[in-house]
Amino acid sequence: MFYVIISVLAGATIVTARTLNSILASKIGVYQSTFWNYVVGLIFSLIFLLASKEFLHVSEIEYAKIPIWAYTGGLIGVIVVILSNYIVMKISAFYLTLLLFVGQLLVAVIIDYVYLGQMSAGKTLGGILVFIGLAYNLMLDRKTDHEKTNIQDGKSETLKTN
Repeated sequence: MFYVIISVLAGATIVTARTLNSILASKIGVYQSTFWNYVVGLIFSLIFLLASKEFLHVSEIEYAKIPIWAYTGGLIGVIVVILSNYIVMKISAFYLTLLLFVGQLLVAVIIDYVYLGQMSAGKTLGGILVFIGLAYNLMLDRKTDHEKTNIQDGKSETLKTN
């Protein structure tokens, strides 16, 4: 249960960070906000590293045995922040969270297949169902927004009742 709570907190911090980053991006620009996001992140990473005393064990790590692609997480993180800063201004946090979840689920299934040789039909089906539900909800929202716009513009919509 402890790990479930931590996972929920991690998810909450992602949505919060995305929102704060997009506010900063609207004030100073997408790339500058990404830069400051990582500068502040680096400072706090160093503080946490020093507090954990793990820095004492750095010399014991055999960096040559670590594949070069394993270091690309930072690059991917920068891309995530840039894309999030741009997209958050265009769609709601709710839809962005769902779309990111679908993307994460899709990539997770692919990674499991490539590295573990496992293809989870349940996870794949779950992702497809979430995507279908999201698409359906988006269509309903657009229809509602369209009806509200028509009513506000003085065009009355005829409501059909059974």
